[in-house]
Amino acid sequence: MSGVSVVSRQRLSDLGGAGGAGGGAGGGGGGDELKHSDGPWLQAAGGAESLHTLLGPVRTELETAHEGVVMGTVGLEALAELGAVRESWQRRIEAARGECGSLAGKLRAVARAQGVTNETVRSSFARVASRTGGQ
Repeated sequence: MSGVSVVSRQRLSDLGGAGGAGGGAGGGGGGDELKHSDGPWLQAAGGAESLHTLLGPVRTELETAHEGVVMGTVGLEALAELGAVRESWQRRIEAARGECGSLAGKLRAVARAQGVTNETVRSSFARVASRTGGQ
């Protein structure tokens, strides 16, 4: 799971801020913490947007390609089947495009929500630390 790393256990004293005794993964005292990065979420959102954009002209390209095929198959029974297949692909392309567009926004919303949650938790522990003298 990229973007999230969990090291064995978490201590409340580690959350008060960097530089506590033994705090942090690099602090030497075995202080373990949960870290979040919005990078993977935003990268996935960018990928979904790219797919949305790339699928944009596909419907028109499919219609153009179909026109050339239709001219060569006038009077064949397969023409009706070909039309049904084309319509099916058009629905699928539009559904995939819509899903990609929707997914990009949802992935960005997750990154924002996790950032807000992280800051809220950090602030709440900072208040506790200031009342207890950082212990």
